[in-house]
Amino acid sequence: MINTMTEERLTVCLNLVQSALEDMKAKNITVLNVEDLTDVTERIVIADGTSKRHVRAMADSVGAEAKQGGFMPLGREGGLDSDWTLIDLGAVVVHMMTPQAREFYDLEGLWSSPEQLAELVAVPREKKTAGRRNKNK
Repeated sequence: MINTMTEERLTVCLNLVQSALEDMKAKNITVLNVEDLTDVTERIVIADGTSKRHVRAMADSVGAEAKQGGFMPLGREGGLDSDWTLIDLGAVVVHMMTPQAREFYDLEGLWSSPEQLAELVAVPREKKTAGRRNKNK
């Protein structure tokens, strides 16, 4: 991966995210180092919220704290009534989920197994040959 942050800046970002999550009473905060598994990000942070409303509040807090700390979010996924919200900070991607969503999607299991990740890689389709209609023309 092309590093988008220095190690020092990455540490500051992770500390900021963890602090924002702890301030919002997030549960089971986990940081995964995925820099050797993907070119998309370096760390994944996963945290439980007690409800969909709590997940949304956690995401609002992480987004606001990130902006104040000089880390502009690249994107946010998850609606008002979502059990999973993601904030993309570039080298750090933060997943805030209800415990049920976390168990169902099992991101920790997925990212700890390079074999499972390899199975998810899209394989290009073969080019289709011209259809019958074109043969007679």
